[in-house]
Amino acid sequence: MKKPLAEGKPAPSLLPKGVSVFERGWLSSNNILIVSPEASALIDSGYALHSEQTLELVDDALDGENLDVLVNTHLHSDHCGGNAALQEAYPGMSTFIPPGHAEHVSTWNPEALTYTPTGQSCPQFGFDAVLAPNTEIRLGGLQWQIHAAPGHDPHSVILFEPVSRVLVSADALWERGFGVVFPELEGVDAFDAVGKTLDLIESLAPKAVIPGHGAVFTTVEQSIAVARERLDHFVNDPAKHIRHAAKVLLKFKLLEVQRIAEPWLITWAQSTAYFPLIFAKHFPGMDFAAWIAELVQELVRSGAAVRDGTMLKNA
Repeated sequence: MKKPLAEGKPAPSLLPKGVSVFERGWLSSNNILIVSPEASALIDSGYALHSEQTLELVDDALDGENLDVLVNTHLHSDHCGGNAALQEAYPGMSTFIPPGHAEHVSTWNPEALTYTPTGQSCPQFGFDAVLAPNTEIRLGGLQWQIHAAPGHDPHSVILFEPVSRVLVSADALWERGFGVVFPELEGVDAFDAVGKTLDLIESLAPKAVIPGHGAVFTTVEQSIAVARERLDHFVNDPAKHIRHAAKVLLKFKLLEVQRIAEPWLITWAQSTAYFPLIFAKHFPGMDFAAWIAELVQELVRSGAAVRDGTMLKNA
């Protein structure tokens, strides 16, 4: 078995007893395991490529006990790609997802769920119930508030435990920013939703935040200020956000394959619906291959990729 990309870490003192965070690489979201004598629950399951590692992390932490509940904050592939493997490993487990895409999961529509358009993998999974905003869910003996958190994804939710004041923020807030605002790529205004979600997080006044990516942090006011500054930059220069988003999608592919011929990457982008969509809406008049080559060059300049002849390597 491959060595896991992350280890279950003891919960920082501000996190409730029984809460462990598996901090993953950027291809997989963090996983949050909540264990109590009452039940055990996992929040988000990572990317499909890392399913075996996710299972090992969860199994080692549970030490032979069962996983009772799986929750997804949203249905991007890096947050739910391990669902199918977990459902197979723990057949009695209940799965909860946000309501917005429940119909598409029921009929399994990878196009509507964005897996096909982004060129990403997510094995088919099912669900048992939805996470209705403005209600609560009991996970691992703790009562968590469910809040709608549109912006990065219109159907995302965040989870807040009011006694410890711990927030599971998914991709609505990171220590230094937030996730790509995907509706904007399709021409749907969503920057205002990002701002309102940041306002919501500020009103909750969390003491600690478990983000979708990166380490647990307590510098919440500072992180919200950084996120708002970043949002203002994107509002004032939407094309900057679009280019950033396109580079994120290319970087995700590099993270997945680690090494790829640059001409093949251009061909892959041409056949992956999100790239022609972004290109047609936001960069008319340019040559598509030249546009991808520009984005690749920016990834290389930033140190996110390395050229080795005609090959590109993840860095």
